[in-house]
Amino acid sequence: MRSRVHFYELSSGLREGAMVRVEGGAMTLKGRQERASFAKDLTRQKHLRETDSTGTLPQLIRSDSMNRNGTLLLTRRDVASLLTIEDCTAAVERAFKMHGEGQTQPPGVLGIHAREGGFHIKAGILELDRSYFAAKVNANFPQNAKRFGLPLIQGVIVLSDAEDGYPLSVMDSIEITIQRTGAATAVAAKYLARPDSRTLTIVGCGNQGRVSLIALAKLFAFEVVFAYDVVRGQSQRFADELSAGSSLRVVAVETLADALKGSDVVVTCTPSKQAFVRREWIRPGTFIAAVGADNEDKQELEPELLAQNKTVVDVLEQAATIGDTHHAIASGVMKKNDVHAELGECVAGDKTGRTSTEEITIFDSTGMALQDVIVAAAVYEKAVAEGLGRLIDFGSQNTKASAA
Repeated sequence: MRSRVHFYELSSGLREGAMVRVEGGAMTLKGRQERASFAKDLTRQKHLRETDSTGTLPQLIRSDSMNRNGTLLLTRRDVASLLTIEDCTAAVERAFKMHGEGQTQPPGVLGIHAREGGFHIKAGILELDRSYFAAKVNANFPQNAKRFGLPLIQGVIVLSDAEDGYPLSVMDSIEITIQRTGAATAVAAKYLARPDSRTLTIVGCGNQGRVSLIALAKLFAFEVVFAYDVVRGQSQRFADELSAGSSLRVVAVETLADALKGSDVVVTCTPSKQAFVRREWIRPGTFIAAVGADNEDKQELEPELLAQNKTVVDVLEQAATIGDTHHAIASGVMKKNDVHAELGECVAGDKTGRTSTEEITIFDSTGMALQDVIVAAAVYEKAVAEGLGRLIDFGSQNTKASAA
């Protein structure tokens, strides 16, 4: 008489997606590559994720794949309470490394213009301890604070199980967007800035400038930070806030050129539609993170600055379409293959980062969707572990007060 066969999908102790075959008391581990043939057996025998009555493997069975409790809703406050810049930077570096090693599918991006602003959608899949898909919908309206008292950036991230499509979480995107962007700047600086950098200039003294400074200060012993903003008084408020209760010396400046000429690291995070950083203002050995140009209309750096120096991008196809690199290519001073590397290639060790103290290095940061995936996944897992958030069943519209 043929032995009864059981299959189990594992969530701990072994790589997610592996399966165990139990037949006649014998156990056989099967990996992802053999999973397709197992799936056919499961369909024929109708034992998909069958519970083992013997209790042989109860601690290994992935319970949330068998009994979905709902989609976890997380507010901006929830996300902020769960996310530190140190954890975010480590996660983002891991995402870039995976991308550089060819372990990821190409991330996707879609932009749509609106009056006084626009929307972009970024999506990607990552194979972490489990397989995650995330799609972020962000609105970016530069005049929001002045006109409506609303944030510049608003949006949500939908995080799903990439094995079966179940929507695991819907979370506010503001905190993740700001922190993962600052984290990407820090990761880029790790590979492209001089380790002995002592002077930083932040151009654009909003939330993104603040987080960029905090992330970079974890890596470099800055002696002075210059803060510049076109909005009168904003740079001084920024300097006062970031100097208070810390060892950082932050100085508001009114003349950008002088600040840039004396800087080792420069971060631009503005909604500018016209280049304002000129090549003659940048001294040898400087690292520049150009963060603001996330659609084809925005621009911060003179095209010649990118063309004449070592330019690294987050995603080449994306930067060539919507970043400062796009403007350098469109102006005819640079070709796509003139870009030195994607940041992931530097993190993975396939391409060099900084190779001399004199070279000027540039990171064109347009925002890689995989950053959102890995950080959203980390936030979700921590929220579940801590019982934070609110569950909703989109099928029945019933809500529950905490994560199960």
